[in-house]
Amino acid sequence: PSCKVFFAKDPLKIVRAQGQYMFDEKGERYLDCINNVAHVGHSHPDVIKAATKQMELLNTNSRFLHDNLVQYAQRLTATLPEKLSVCYFVNSGSEANDLALRLARQYRGHQDVITLENAYHGHLTSLIDISPYKFNQLGKDSKKEFVHVAPSPDIYRGKYREDHPDAASAYAEEVKKIIEETQKNGRKIAAFIAESMQSCGGQVIPPVGYFQKVAEYVRAAGGVFIADEVQVGFGRVGKHFWAFQLQGENFVPDIVTMGKPIGNGHPMSCVVTTREIAESFGASGLEYFNTFGGNPVSCAIGLAVLEVIEKEDLQGNATRVGKYLLELLAEQKEKHPLVGDIRGVGLFVGVDLVKDQQRRTPATAEALHLIYKLKEHQILLSADGPYRNILKFKPPMCFTMENAKHVVQIIDALLTEIEEATGMTTENNASTNAQCKGKATEAIPQPEGANESIGHVNGAACRQEDGLYSKKCTVTSKRIRT
Repeated sequence: PSCKVFFAKDPLKIVRAQGQYMFDEKGERYLDCINNVAHVGHSHPDVIKAATKQMELLNTNSRFLHDNLVQYAQRLTATLPEKLSVCYFVNSGSEANDLALRLARQYRGHQDVITLENAYHGHLTSLIDISPYKFNQLGKDSKKEFVHVAPSPDIYRGKYREDHPDAASAYAEEVKKIIEETQKNGRKIAAFIAESMQSCGGQVIPPVGYFQKVAEYVRAAGGVFIADEVQVGFGRVGKHFWAFQLQGENFVPDIVTMGKPIGNGHPMSCVVTTREIAESFGASGLEYFNTFGGNPVSCAIGLAVLEVIEKEDLQGNATRVGKYLLELLAEQKEKHPLVGDIRGVGLFVGVDLVKDQQRRTPATAEALHLIYKLKEHQILLSADGPYRNILKFKPPMCFTMENAKHVVQIIDALLTEIEEATGMTTENNASTNAQCKGKATEAIPQPEGANESIGHVNGAACRQEDGLYSKKCTVTSKRIRT
């Protein structure tokens, strides 16, 4: 009972997949909008070929020398800032984040960790301890003494919102207060850990400058900054290979963790850090060994994934298709009172559904209903966030403009159906739209060269003059009152 599946009331049996499509045992095709594991597309032939070729020669543990290990480490670190130069290969995002905590704690001998509201970093005991998304389900006394929770830098639902003159600094000051309070109590900070963009936390994009200020405060306290790229790395944001680069060139984490897309479904992951931190870890006298981490097959697959991203210009595709998807969804924000906020970068997009746009009341039941109705139309999407009201787009990187248009057309029709069934009208957001002062996109201030595809279309946003409008499709389905 503790093991859950998608669409638990009516689960799918998937037997094969190709590109951005999955097929059930009846041969029905589903458009996959959620599988960020199959990063370059399900069953990609180049990845399969690399795996098969290496498997025919050798697969063994990583205590033997092998060219694939060195070549992959060189290729991977070439995508990162220069000081991030040492790789530890492991098998899952959870293993990567657990090792990152060990590295951070060994570095200065400190123990305490600062995490964010609604954060999720993995399923190991050490990571449940620092994941409010999970430990809050266990009751009010579930937070450990060494864990400190900072407000999520969410400018739509958080403590400081889009009308704040400097939300980045305000949220960073909250972290500074935690550090000061911790030090008063005789405790020391080992690390601040955050997804570069919160996924399970509700597709939250931190305001630019937030990470720089947090890193300054954390490092002054003797801690390190861990950027969790397990869900959002490898070019998903489009113009940058890593999501932390959205903060600007002047921000470099001390440790970066990665998983999921790294092997396109093959179980592998990695921790990359500085030589200084790696040497302090080795100085402990406790050697690190991972049986399968960095094995020849895993590294062959990892190399193939990097090659496909470059060869097929999947970063460029994420930029183009992501921008188009945001524009289509922004139009839905104008049409539907259920849509409170559209936010996203590249192929990482969230749609915040609300019952009331001004109060921003989460529309949890409506989101769940919409997910199941989309499944009936053979579209796989999920809802997440602290209130389970955020529609999450994180499809394979081969997702197309045609796919985006198709999905939004169906969402448009279903939102109309739900609003009619529940008595919602466009009058709900009329007063909000009248308050419009700026453009619908680019609500987050950007440093020069930052990702142009960031969109944050919220309750204070207005219609885009140059938006791309999709023709409403007619969906015949029985009206269900939510």
